[in-house]
Amino acid sequence: MNEILSAASKDQQAIDATAKLRRAMYGIIVCLAAGIVAGRLLAVQLVYEPSLHRPADRPDLPGRVWPKEPPKPMPTFSSNDRSRWATVRALVDEGTFVIGRRDPSAVSATNKYGDVGIVFEDGWGTVDKVLHPQTGEYFSSKPPFLATLVAGEYWLLQKLFGWTLTERPWEVVRSVLFTVNWLPFLIYLGLLARMAERLGTTDWARVLVVAAAAFGTFLTTFQTTLNNHWPAAFAVTASIASAVPIWNEQRRELWRFVVSGFFAVFAACCELPAAAFAGAFLLALAGTSSARAVIGFVIGGLPPALFFLVTNYLAVGMLTPVQALFGSEWYLYEGSHWLNIQRNPRGIDAADDPLPVYLFHLLLGHHGFFSLTPIFLLSLVGIGLGMTSRDPTLRTLAWLTPMVSLIVLAFYVFKTNNYGGWTSGPRWFFWLIPFWLVMLLPVLDRLASSRWGRGLTLLLLALSALHAAYPAWNPWRHPSLFNLLEYGGWIGY
Repeated sequence: MNEILSAASKDQQAIDATAKLRRAMYGIIVCLAAGIVAGRLLAVQLVYEPSLHRPADRPDLPGRVWPKEPPKPMPTFSSNDRSRWATVRALVDEGTFVIGRRDPSAVSATNKYGDVGIVFEDGWGTVDKVLHPQTGEYFSSKPPFLATLVAGEYWLLQKLFGWTLTERPWEVVRSVLFTVNWLPFLIYLGLLARMAERLGTTDWARVLVVAAAAFGTFLTTFQTTLNNHWPAAFAVTASIASAVPIWNEQRRELWRFVVSGFFAVFAACCELPAAAFAGAFLLALAGTSSARAVIGFVIGGLPPALFFLVTNYLAVGMLTPVQALFGSEWYLYEGSHWLNIQRNPRGIDAADDPLPVYLFHLLLGHHGFFSLTPIFLLSLVGIGLGMTSRDPTLRTLAWLTPMVSLIVLAFYVFKTNNYGGWTSGPRWFFWLIPFWLVMLLPVLDRLASSRWGRGLTLLLLALSALHAAYPAWNPWRHPSLFNLLEYGGWIGY
């Protein structure tokens, strides 16, 4: 008996030692990721690349005109994030959602349409704006949900330190990005590490999933810009993490369902197709405790849903987001980017690939979810293994992941053939990344004992990290594979 107890004690000590080593490795990974992302945030600045510009006297060449004078330095990158920052500035500085106006009295030789306001100032230009056909007021084409939340922090920074986006943009933008991107990113890695501990069975799988989350996806790439994709991915992660005890430990406290509901609906407010996730997630939770799950989910999900609807109504006078009006006079006004694209199709926004070609490029081509993050090819196998897993969470997510992913894919395939404009990755699908990371665990547990399996995994992770790190200066640039195909003459948008 003593020998049996002694052996059991040694086994427990070995397990404890392994767990301590894993925690130490998680800490190292998180610290490295924190430092890398923080360094990029501190250096955030729009860089003008010569390869993307042309001389003013060569209109026959692609690209933008190279400025004659040094452009105004700005800590914002593209039309996408500037559109959101313009709303933030308008709310706090001017008390309105209006980011510009079309004023007939302002028409001149240098101002053809009489456009005035924030988005027509140097350093604030954006194509992501709509024009109210009755009032002549410009609004961001992005839902005001996130911009209004960020405006709260900007208001606080202005009151505490006197910083404004016009005079101190660097301080404001960096402070906000550290708050809404960097700090949640560390929490996100911690949540994934905790889920890996609960759902994985080998050291290899657990540590590699956290490393992939830290360095191998585009969620790291987009930490340097204000965007809706990262908050949605964080919300999905928090929602899943809060549900693990519900599924695995039969914990049925009401607050757990409230937290899950809040983050699931928050994700849908950031990414409208994530409403499919919120609905499917509610059904998955209802299978454990139907009445309590529904009540808790509604209590948690109601505040972000109401905030989304109210801010949208206050901004544009309707509950429907203006994205639903794409193709209408809100977008196709004289001088608009989209009307110019119709008249002179050119560039990635004018891409009109046939459905099979578009589908290929979304999955395996120049904007491919699997070609740019090839580590997720293993997740396909993990989904199959997870469907027969004894672990309730893995089994649930193994069904949710392909179902929600296919719904989102179908939404974009049949709604548009746009690739998301200038973006370094398949940003339509970024919020799905937490699902696919968790689905790595079952297959990596199987590959842990195989030398070739570990080698293949490391190769796929290295390629994923390469594509994620490729847009070093600006996340709102074309993907690495896009540039490769363009260089070889295989595509020409």
